[in-house]
Amino acid sequence: MAEQSSEQFDLVVIGGGPAGYVGAIRAAQLGMKVACVERGQLGGVCLNWGCIPTKTLLASAEFYHRLKHDAAGLGIETSEVKHNWDRIISRSRGVAGNLNRGIAGLFKKHKITHVSGSARIAAPGKVEVLKVVPGSESSWDPKLASAAAKGAGLERTLLCKNIMIATGAIARTLPGVEYDGERVLHARDAMSLKEQPRSLIIIGGGAIGVEFAYFYNAFGTKVTIIEMIDRLLPIEDAEVSKALEKSYKAAGIEVRTGMKTMSVKKSATGVEVAIAPATQPGQPAPSAATAGETLSADKVLVAIGVKGNYEGLFDAKLGIEIFKDHIKATRPAYQTSVKGIYAVGDVNGPPWLAHVASDEAIVCVEQLAGLHPHPIDYDSIPGCTYCQPQVASVGHTEAKCKELGLAYKVGKFPFMASGKAQALGHTEGFIKIISDDKHGEILGVHMIGDNVTELIAEMVLAKSSELTVDEVIAAMHAHPTLSEAVHEAALGTRGRMIHF
Repeated sequence: MAEQSSEQFDLVVIGGGPAGYVGAIRAAQLGMKVACVERGQLGGVCLNWGCIPTKTLLASAEFYHRLKHDAAGLGIETSEVKHNWDRIISRSRGVAGNLNRGIAGLFKKHKITHVSGSARIAAPGKVEVLKVVPGSESSWDPKLASAAAKGAGLERTLLCKNIMIATGAIARTLPGVEYDGERVLHARDAMSLKEQPRSLIIIGGGAIGVEFAYFYNAFGTKVTIIEMIDRLLPIEDAEVSKALEKSYKAAGIEVRTGMKTMSVKKSATGVEVAIAPATQPGQPAPSAATAGETLSADKVLVAIGVKGNYEGLFDAKLGIEIFKDHIKATRPAYQTSVKGIYAVGDVNGPPWLAHVASDEAIVCVEQLAGLHPHPIDYDSIPGCTYCQPQVASVGHTEAKCKELGLAYKVGKFPFMASGKAQALGHTEGFIKIISDDKHGEILGVHMIGDNVTELIAEMVLAKSSELTVDEVIAAMHAHPTLSEAVHEAALGTRGRMIHF
């Protein structure tokens, strides 16, 4: 089909998520003529089907849980507390819609050309835009992502000096499992179900899995989490994982760690999931005689991670190198193996975090503009999980410090000893600071409890600024605040803790 139009830009950004739209805005601020190609809604998965709508759902769950379980303890008398499932879901969609429209407004303000369609890199400096296959807007579904790549005809061609790939990630699938969006679910399906399931099995105990577990359990769904590793949130500090598992079990969530999913089958009434013991690192494999079991539920959610979303984005002959299911991009410029083509955010691999994606896009764009931005410190990236209790961390775990042979000290302060936490009625969890034994360098910080996804920012700033625990101690913390727990944990690394 003949090309319909050809336009010239300084930068074409492919993908309108946290990396794409942020990079496009920064480039426009720096005087570049920018186009952003997005086949779905601006904001990408994060804004429309990930970070923002899930936190909206979790806010409803937390409020409902407090009314049901904490009101009496706070001296509040309530009549029967009920929830409206349709309103909970519609509010989540409404928040996402508001932010989506906000990005469109920012694009208009910065004179960024928003191109709706499916992008294909034909050559360095040349992006073809295809019509979007109906239904392919969901980048969570690999089949639809592949279908989008085939397109339905060339609509326009964008010529440019540089191309920035910011297409995010798609959900990993379980081999042999047929997803239908009704009984066998991806994360996108799970946040917009028309009816609340009575029971739900979640395969995967990472951030997505435990957040959905909290949400559904809060409203009365019987939830079972299956995780192949021997603990929830495997990338977090072991003490935090243990505390979260204890909290979940107390809340009625069934946690099956160290178990591998063998099969997922639809039944007459729901789904059946066969599981068996998994081999753990450093441990012998389970014997052939070890019995497995089959669990039943109304629905199953598969949340086993993601991989780069680049299906059909370019021809293999273009020479863009792929490494472990992601586009290989060399830091700090994020240059791919093809000159003039860059890859930022989830598409170039872990850590799969929206804030990392946005920062990578800004660093990439500023370098293209001839600036010298401060490179990202990948050892000081905050990780947050928004279940209750919340989990937040930065830097090394205690196990990693041991692996590296570092001499360290630990300061650990429980929220039960915090006056503000007691006043709020949120005394679950703790703050743990790991510091260098000699100089007090901050090696890692691990938190579990209410509002810790906000508290972690102080320690990210401290670590990235190369402050010591002594400097954190010297910084006065207001009383009464939850942040005093950070101060106490820092004191604990020096054997000076006051209130515990």
